[in-house]
Amino acid sequence: MKELQTYVTAPDGVRLAVFEWGERSAATTVVLVHGYPDTHAVWRPIAEQLAERHHVVAYDVRGAGQSDAPRKVRSYTLPTLEADLGTVLQEVSPDKPVHLVGHDWGSIQSWESVTGTALADRIASFTSISGPCLDHVGQWFRSKLRQPTPRALGQLAWQGVHSWYIGYFHLPLLPPLLWRTAMVKGWPALLHAIEGVPRGSGAPTFPTDAVRGLALYRANMIPRLTRPRQRPTDIPVQVVLPQKDLYVTPAMAGQAPQPFVGRLWRRPLRAGHWAPLTHEGVLAGWIDEFVDHIEGAPAAPGLERAQVSSGREGGGSEKAGGAKRGRSGSATSAGDTAASAQHAGKLVVVTGAGSGIGRATALAFAEAGASVVAADLNADSAARTAQLASLLGAGRSGSYAVNVSDPVAMEEFAKAVHAEHGVPDVIVNNAGIGLGGAFLDTQTSDWDAVLGVNLMGVVHGCRLFGAMMKERGEGGHIVNIASAAAYLPSRTLSAYATSKAAVLMLTECLRAELADQGIGVSAVCPGFANTAIAKATRYVGVSANEQEQLRGKADRLYRLRNLPPERVAEAVLRAVEENRPVVPVAAEARIGRALSRLSPGTLRFVARRDLTPR
Repeated sequence: MKELQTYVTAPDGVRLAVFEWGERSAATTVVLVHGYPDTHAVWRPIAEQLAERHHVVAYDVRGAGQSDAPRKVRSYTLPTLEADLGTVLQEVSPDKPVHLVGHDWGSIQSWESVTGTALADRIASFTSISGPCLDHVGQWFRSKLRQPTPRALGQLAWQGVHSWYIGYFHLPLLPPLLWRTAMVKGWPALLHAIEGVPRGSGAPTFPTDAVRGLALYRANMIPRLTRPRQRPTDIPVQVVLPQKDLYVTPAMAGQAPQPFVGRLWRRPLRAGHWAPLTHEGVLAGWIDEFVDHIEGAPAAPGLERAQVSSGREGGGSEKAGGAKRGRSGSATSAGDTAASAQHAGKLVVVTGAGSGIGRATALAFAEAGASVVAADLNADSAARTAQLASLLGAGRSGSYAVNVSDPVAMEEFAKAVHAEHGVPDVIVNNAGIGLGGAFLDTQTSDWDAVLGVNLMGVVHGCRLFGAMMKERGEGGHIVNIASAAAYLPSRTLSAYATSKAAVLMLTECLRAELADQGIGVSAVCPGFANTAIAKATRYVGVSANEQEQLRGKADRLYRLRNLPPERVAEAVLRAVEENRPVVPVAAEARIGRALSRLSPGTLRFVARRDLTPR
């Protein structure tokens, strides 16, 4: 993509280097403002992607890159930086508002324009990444001190730990000296080691940019944080919250703007502070979605679920009390249950959702405010579950008929969910079948059937939806319904127990692999849940008449045990909320889990008994 460079002159005579991609004739213009100690180059990978549909502009802020660098600290105040932005906008898009995007200090200085009056009519939307409004932060600190709960004080202390560098940057001599010596090679190496920033992505003008940019902190931090003003805005704002940011905590960046922004979207991202250099594809997609929506297109599913508020009343967000909007537009108050607070607005996919544990789990998530996609081999059963989920007040639900053991069908199912609903926040791989009888009576076709559904169905769900979660970068959770049979050997359940033991080990392996992506993985082991699986279990090595008798006896035993599927559903929600690795549900599942660790010999003795219902 060709990059065009020009210069503009700010009101005080400072010359700013401006860079453009794409055609000025495009319907929309996106302006990218970089942070400290970067230059416009930090945006280049994102700009090149956005330029396929938009006119894209970035510029070196004063003191950085190829722009002029005033010597006086007062030349770097936020009003001065706002005037610089106004000069750039007048040059690159004089006749139509732009969509503004800022990172780090680029976001901090952009908030000055978004919450001010001088350029408010020139900005159509704003995407903020790791750079809150300083006035909002000051107000946030004050609000926490006015109500000093342990949680509030903990958030203040945690942000204080992350903000240690602000005081350091106000010191004389030492910061410039360190930037010009040890950090010349040390800074790029740190970014690569800690955040995975590609080597060689820094600007050739570093560390001069770092030294000059210290004036940003010295000119603005203390005045704005100690004397914050009310800075409301009705400009639509999308706040991206890198969850592994070492400098700006998600709690502060997400909460601080909420009372002041009329139309607010919050999108967590499993990334560090320099997300534009490590997650450029995700950010380009989110910016593109936001621009399209503000320009009139329907909200993409992920963006729709990210909306926090749609209007400001009396100077505060309609959701300032802590509620979060689901897909249906209904709000859940801060006083509701913890499950509602945690699952409102999420998208949950459940396989085997036509009955039993799957249906109970789908409805439990729906009752907690989630949008539910119900999948089952039986299309009518899946549709009924989706209908019941909608009646519980959840967001837009959906249903699909799918055979989880069929890799092609699962591929098509995953694509359809992504296209129609977006990337799920939770996938519950629940579909399963039962198989009983002796190993020597179990044919290859029997193994293919039970492993195809119980194991490969889980594999397909984990692989397809896990890949979506990883690419999206917001984290997520995978729940695999295993069984107490995963760790309770039995001479009559060799195939079934093997399939569930494999699911348990797969869960443990995936949990280790996906932890760095913010994706939790849990195995839920129900025990003898009262579901239709007992009546549907097939027994090998017996006649048709004996088959029905065994099914009937097993069903009566399960009913006598009377563990309702709703209990298992509660365990599934608990697994997601607490990110638990393995959750045994029934007493027999918990006791068996303990014995498998403390006295496996006891389980081997019990396993020798024929427990087939007679």
